[in-house]
Amino acid sequence: MLTLHHLNDSRSQRILWLLEELGTPYEMQCYQRDPQTRLAPPELEAVHPLGKAPVITDGDLTLAESGAVVDYIIRRYGKGTMMPATGDADYEAYNEWLHYSEGSAMLPLMLNLYVSRLKEAGAPLHPRIDSEMANHLGYVDSALKGREFFVGQSLTGADIQMSFVGDMAKVFGKLGPYPNLSAWLSRMHARPAFQRSIEKGGAYRYAK
Repeated sequence: MLTLHHLNDSRSQRILWLLEELGTPYEMQCYQRDPQTRLAPPELEAVHPLGKAPVITDGDLTLAESGAVVDYIIRRYGKGTMMPATGDADYEAYNEWLHYSEGSAMLPLMLNLYVSRLKEAGAPLHPRIDSEMANHLGYVDSALKGREFFVGQSLTGADIQMSFVGDMAKVFGKLGPYPNLSAWLSRMHARPAFQRSIEKGGAYRYAK
């Protein structure tokens, strides 16, 4: 059976949400961050050498990286749902969002997270980081104008992947200028499957 190795306050929350949306049978092994360092416990290294989440195991397969995990689960268990068919007009846009989330959008958000911990020492870096966050969040907001979902007329893996971008922007108080992104995130959070994922995976929060 597919097992999600779930780390609290991490990207694995969106994998849990995906599994709840699909109704896929799964088991969940939970891990807790160190309350002081906020690092994952060493037990995760026994599952995958990087010792990070999300990680799934499915028979002989061990798979990390959010985009790869989302793609695998939908192809393996989605029964033709939650992604456009290859060759469909929306497929390339869908694939781009899967990669864009971690490949581009998350970089300035994670830099903001880490540089903020430097307090005054990090102040010189913030103008550039803020500029990059505005660039990416503005791009995402424009893409969602007049749309309920990132691709097509129903929830796809693109929405699952991009949820972490919206959540981190919310943590940093950056959603104000981006009404389309903010409204989309509220719709995602209101979905019953998302609510179930929170109940099962724990409070959805990120320490600054």
